[in-house]
Amino acid sequence: MNNQRNPTISKGVDSTLIWLYLLLVAIGLMSIFSVTYHEGDDVLRSFLNFKTNYSKQLIFFAASLLIGLFILLTDSKFFTATANIWYAFGILLMLLVFPFHTNIKGTESIIKLGGFNLQPAELMKLFVCLALAKYLSRVETDFNKTSSHLMAAGILVLPALITIAQHETGLALVFFAFFLVMFREGLPAGYLVIGFSLAVLVVATLLVDKNVLAIVLTAIAIVAIYFGWRITRQRRELIIIVAVVWASCVGVQRFAVPFIFTHVLKGYQVERIFSLIGRENPYAKLNTVEGDEPVAVKKDTDYNVRQSKIAIGSGGFIGRGFLKGTQTRFDFVPEQSTDFIFCTIGEGFGFLGSLAVLGIYIFLLLRIVNIAERQRSVFSRCYAYGVASVFFFHIAINICMTIGLAPVIGIPLPFISYGGTSLITFTTMLFILIRLDADRQMVLR
Repeated sequence: MNNQRNPTISKGVDSTLIWLYLLLVAIGLMSIFSVTYHEGDDVLRSFLNFKTNYSKQLIFFAASLLIGLFILLTDSKFFTATANIWYAFGILLMLLVFPFHTNIKGTESIIKLGGFNLQPAELMKLFVCLALAKYLSRVETDFNKTSSHLMAAGILVLPALITIAQHETGLALVFFAFFLVMFREGLPAGYLVIGFSLAVLVVATLLVDKNVLAIVLTAIAIVAIYFGWRITRQRRELIIIVAVVWASCVGVQRFAVPFIFTHVLKGYQVERIFSLIGRENPYAKLNTVEGDEPVAVKKDTDYNVRQSKIAIGSGGFIGRGFLKGTQTRFDFVPEQSTDFIFCTIGEGFGFLGSLAVLGIYIFLLLRIVNIAERQRSVFSRCYAYGVASVFFFHIAINICMTIGLAPVIGIPLPFISYGGTSLITFTTMLFILIRLDADRQMVLR
């Protein structure tokens, strides 16, 4: 009883997660050092002057460890009791971005606090994870009802919309990873089918001529009515349903997709998407996002990806070696300490090094899922799956965009990419999970 009131750091803690965390942070520090260190610099002095990226990352790591230790000494009930408060605080922080933001590298989602750049949208991933777990674990939440589905979706969509308004479309997509938590808790598969169908329709809109696609959609609707007419007796209802679905699909391909590509996404983002699928951008002259240049005057929008792939390819099977890369050491790859840090690993340590890092991440994700499934508390299980969903999204998209399999949307690689807010956020998410797991015999609501 006394131990519950005064929790110790080591009791019940999953040491495997902590070792994986320390290993990934060490890889990150080494990678950041390899691309920012200049030959001849005094290594010790450069680490202590706190002016280089790797020395700043070391500070962020120290701060993250302190936060982690504090979390391990905190009662698990604190996180359930304050989940909604943190969510409201996060929304407030995001709204404060609009009057107080600083434009850094094209993003308008950062508040500058002295020498530290705070990005509330990054922190909001943690707060959404807590709030969603809190909502799904409530006794009065009946997740078989559509109203509960809409409420849970609203918890995700609200910060996503605010993030889009701050021109951080890529980061906004991360919030939709939480739908995986909802599916684990019983969200009907029909939603997944609708979402997948919508994604296929959007891709088809980009690849197929709009008139041809409209004809195809009309033909599918006619075939559906023909076969449905012969099977069902509720023919009037069938026609209404098919007509509504057909009108929705045509509306998406005729109006929704063009609107998003001309008024929501920035010009360079649109250009990168069409570059990925190997097509000319038909919206180049129509893009009217405020403050955005016409795409026509932009040059080499896929430069980052091409240089990243060159760097990874030059690493070969075993890599060029630590501090021996050419593409990353001589700044050919933009943002190689942040969004494109994986190419640094690929060039320095080759296919084997990249595979090892992927293996560590897969082990981390599997460990988190295993921890999620052994929880007695619905709150802890939902939170654990939320952490796994966010980590999986970041890892998959970041690595895919560095090798040209996904559009460049600017999200960091967990624990490895340079950045104080992201490192602190990911660390906090992981250590809260470790704390909840340590108290897994308790039933938290």
